Amino acid sequence: MNKLGCLLLSTVLLTITAGCGTASVTETSAKPAAEAKMEVKTEVKKSEEIKTVKFSEVIRSIFYAPHYIAMQKGFFKEEGLNVDMNTAQGSDKGAAALIAGVADISLVGPETAIYIYNQKGDKTLKIFHQLTIKDGSFLLSRTKLNGFKWSDLEGKSVVGWRPGSAPQMVLNSKLQQEKVKAEVITNIASPAMAGAFTSGKGDFIQVFEPIASTLEKEGKAFYAAAVGQAFGPFPETSYVATSDYIKKNPETIQKFVNAVAKGTKWLNTASPDEIAEALMPFFEGTPKDIIIQSIDRYKKQDTWSAVPELTAEQFETLQKMLIENDVLKPEQKLTDMGVVVDMSFVKNIGKAGK
Repeated sequence: MNKLGCLLLSTVLLTITAGCGTASVTETSAKPAAEAKMEVKTEVKKSEEIKTVKFSEVIRSIFYAPHYIAMQKGFFKEEGLNVDMNTAQGSDKGAAALIAGVADISLVGPETAIYIYNQKGDKTLKIFHQLTIKDGSFLLSRTKLNGFKWSDLEGKSVVGWRPGSAPQMVLNSKLQQEKVKAEVITNIASPAMAGAFTSGKGDFIQVFEPIASTLEKEGKAFYAAAVGQAFGPFPETSYVATSDYIKKNPETIQKFVNAVAKGTKWLNTASPDEIAEALMPFFEGTPKDIIIQSIDRYKKQDTWSAVPELTAEQFETLQKMLIENDVLKPEQKLTDMGVVVDMSFVKNIGKAGK
């Protein structure tokens, strides 16, 4: 078992011990959401039966806007679902919550399903909806640069993400492509990254929105590059559940997928003001202009696909990166993506009765 596998297994055991009492914190350098556990209520018919889904998001970021839109605009309620949401602060923790049974569905990096499968445990995870198709992080510098070049990172330090996480691997692969050697600091917990940077740690920082725009507005950092746009297509974040849960609750999974698809569709047609108003309850204290700028950046890099399918080509890109970053051995590469992927629900979006 590789180091990441051991770390994930340890997290599973800790989660089982902690149970439903695990605390969570939203990832934002502005005032965090009032509660990491959030339920957005909308009016529904009293006669309609509502099913609660325990949901774990990897971090709190505008990168996952379609999900928050689906909650705020009542699309989950329309499907007969109530989403009970917690923030895990890491794909490893989100996967552990599924294995421990304290979450029904998690939004995590799809690589976690591969890690769990290769551990040959009692439970496996399946990816059933691909939410994002680009990395969602942005590279900011401590000093203003005139026309950023990747060579500007040579010999510099970057406050980055934990080893084996999707943003860390994307950045590492990009540095390899550019033949640039930089020190990437990977031992700072995600909620503490912005604070560490503003306290003087690192020459650059790799963060998601709305943190990136917030640091810029506060004059504490300067925009350098969109890592996802520079790297290209990559299946960074997926909805995942255990194979057992999907088998026992196919209608719930289909309704969940339908609701998120509605959120994505609404996001692609609504005005910037409408989108910001819908997202503000999830980012308490974050100004509207920051939310609008964040959404604009993610839209410009085509973050959310109209067809949220994890394709064979994307799965190949994912596994290639895992091998390049030494978190997956070549002999562990999955030849049949079907053992960890089920796109049947995505293919049923919009069909009669679905």
